[in-house]
Amino acid sequence: MTRLYLDRNAATPLLPEVLAAMLPFLKESFGNPQSLHREGQTVLEATEEARESVARLIGAAADEIVFTASGSEANNLAVKGLALASRVKGTHLVVSAIEHPSVLNAARALEKLGFGVSIVPVDGRGFVDPAAVEKALTPKTTLVSVMLANSEVGTIEPVAEIAALCKARNIAVHTDAVAAAGSIPIDVATLGVDALSLAGAPFYGPKGAAALFLKKGTRALPLVDGGIQEGGRRAGTENVAGIVGLGRAAGIARERLAERAVREAALRDRLIDGVLGSFDHVVLTGSRDRRLPYHASFCVEFVEGESLLLSLDMKGIAVASGSACSSKSLKASHVLLAMGLDHALAQGSLVFSLLEGTSAGDIEAVLAAFGPIIDRLRRMSPTYTEFLKEKRT
Repeated sequence: MTRLYLDRNAATPLLPEVLAAMLPFLKESFGNPQSLHREGQTVLEATEEARESVARLIGAAADEIVFTASGSEANNLAVKGLALASRVKGTHLVVSAIEHPSVLNAARALEKLGFGVSIVPVDGRGFVDPAAVEKALTPKTTLVSVMLANSEVGTIEPVAEIAALCKARNIAVHTDAVAAAGSIPIDVATLGVDALSLAGAPFYGPKGAAALFLKKGTRALPLVDGGIQEGGRRAGTENVAGIVGLGRAAGIARERLAERAVREAALRDRLIDGVLGSFDHVVLTGSRDRRLPYHASFCVEFVEGESLLLSLDMKGIAVASGSACSSKSLKASHVLLAMGLDHALAQGSLVFSLLEGTSAGDIEAVLAAFGPIIDRLRRMSPTYTEFLKEKRT
């Protein structure tokens, strides 16, 4: 059976060029970039080239990039590091209700240290209202963290507007751009943010390689104490092969960004139109217009998302239900609940995230497989049976 992989949010295959760039640093170029001899300096040069490449992807300077092991680590370093560094100025931060758990849980950890946290709601499409953020600010607020795009519903947030109103109050702004980096144009100066998280896995780079942009002059206390690596902001011997792969993937993403986006958006729209036009009681989640180009997500009424996922998997189609980090949980998504969906409907979540190689034929194959699966699962659903009874009376 030929497999069709549509779970880009969770992981992507390494591009051949990325793997080729990494291999020397897993074999002959094994030196430590902190060493002063030739072997170390050769590796250091490759690490700094990767830093330049990642910086160019988001319009930053190379010395504003801190390499981390994951997007979650980058988010923790931003939220905890920025808040703790500004503790003498204030102990209040603002986050949105649909943030990744690495942001929400970092904020909860700060609460245990005496910080106040305000969680801003979203509307039915997953948008954070800048006015709601402004209303949540207090004289003690030192940090606002709102993601650039949500990996579960695809909505692209008005981060630049939020950052502008925070800048007027000298409040730092962090954005989690893991779902967006490499897929939509990003310029940190245009966004006006002080910190931005990204990871290589969603744009064909290696897992375990990520980065945090920290604007010049922005202080963040390190989470890992030790040596002088990453300008003293993240101790530990560098994952050189991963960093090199991240840099190569970032360079390719920058070159292919516009071409990828146009192609993926056309396929995404065909999938959305096909699902909504063919199947009853299916809801598009997130914004239709301000949406990641590779992303389509739905809630199927009367059916659990896990059942849909496993049924599609048996047909050779890999997708996600809810966020990648909660796919093993039967709980309803906190993102969908925050958007106002009821618990039963939120459990029918399904997320398609397209790859660079996804074809029009692949989309038609999904649509052909989807209908019979929905029908079969609904026939076994007590809630659907009850719905039909009520409809007849």
